[in-house]
Amino acid sequence: SKPEEPVKIILLWTWPFGFAFPLNQCPSQFNGTGCFFTANRSLYSEAAAVVLHSRDVCSSKNQLPQMQRPPNQYWIWFTLESPSHNYNTSFVEKLINLTMTYRADSDIFTPYGWLERHDGTENVSIPEKTKLVAWVVSNWNPNSRRVEYYGELKNHLAVDVFGNQRLQLPRDKHIETLPKYKFYLAFENSIHEDYITEKLWHNALASWAVPVVLGPTRANYERFLPPDAFIHVDDFPTAK
Repeated sequence: SKPEEPVKIILLWTWPFGFAFPLNQCPSQFNGTGCFFTANRSLYSEAAAVVLHSRDVCSSKNQLPQMQRPPNQYWIWFTLESPSHNYNTSFVEKLINLTMTYRADSDIFTPYGWLERHDGTENVSIPEKTKLVAWVVSNWNPNSRRVEYYGELKNHLAVDVFGNQRLQLPRDKHIETLPKYKFYLAFENSIHEDYITEKLWHNALASWAVPVVLGPTRANYERFLPPDAFIHVDDFPTAK
């Protein structure tokens, strides 16, 4: 439904990867700022901005809005994929006004995770650690840096590997399985600036496991994490 009072309408052109979620559930400090989020395409001509999720529209220009573009309407390009997995984007050249990505230099910065200062009001208890190191991997590319590194590391260290054709671990079981491990291999599928994903924020830190990271440089990670909150593979000359 359309709001009664005049507000800026922000249209989500497609649900990202078909995944729907509640709209207009802004934190209280942002309520009343005059924005209305919707996935209702019939409001396109009145929308101040249209959010285009790259992987849902990149197959062809026909996936983009085909109606006349209203004056002053912003088109926002939204992606959480790295450049290695963002395909066929040349046809949106000169059509996009704002970027919305995990990159800190995006117009709208949407990281996979972040740290917030602990206010000290609740006690923290770290789960008992009975296992050493885990790695959850779905995209097994033998030529990727992370798989090659694991190939060296496994000669010196036993790693419990979960994923396709390995130990089974459904996503809804992460939170009960991974906290048993002291360390987690937060190895990214491709190496790009600021590309630090849920592998670190959710799989490792939310499980109280020390992240062992393979991705951008240590300096890049230190923009978002204290320097002693993780181990970087670059900290050592070899996997051994």
